[in-house]
Amino acid sequence: MPVLYKTFHFIRNHFSTLLALGLIAAFGRVLQLGGFGQISPVFNSVLEVVIQSSRIFLFVFVLGESNIWKGWNQILRFFTQKKSRKLQLRSALTTFKQKWLIIIVSLSGYSFFAFLMNYLIDASAYQTCFLLHLKTNNILETTASEWSMLLFLKNISVIPFTIIFETLLILWLSNNTRFASAAGMS
Repeated sequence: MPVLYKTFHFIRNHFSTLLALGLIAAFGRVLQLGGFGQISPVFNSVLEVVIQSSRIFLFVFVLGESNIWKGWNQILRFFTQKKSRKLQLRSALTTFKQKWLIIIVSLSGYSFFAFLMNYLIDASAYQTCFLLHLKTNNILETTASEWSMLLFLKNISVIPFTIIFETLLILWLSNNTRFASAAGMS
């Protein structure tokens, strides 16, 4: 399970950056859902741009293996250099054909962890007094729904985990040599 291993390794090595990006999206969602009070439609739209920008930044950060400029350059190269794009796509198809079982196992492992995170998040929202505690201590508005808490927790856990896993899967499929050597796999 090279991709799943690399996902956990990447999270461990870049935890503070990943948490910061997740918190930007998480607080944006809480604000959008009225967790701290009502907001204007214009501010709601601005928050959506901020939330999606943090996710794009996360994708580029992972794609560049913690180097934003390398990530942007890979995106630009993919869309501007037809020969490079064809080589990457051919490489991904070859890797998929040769290592489809590893991909299935990695996707199964990812699915297990994503399910577990979602289950724990749902349990915290529906089977504990956590939301009531947040409302009682005036951390959230008394009118806030459980969705404020659900999406906050998802934005700092399962959503970044998914983006990281999928991006590293793309790198692995396209035989990114730095990825393979850094993870000690090929």
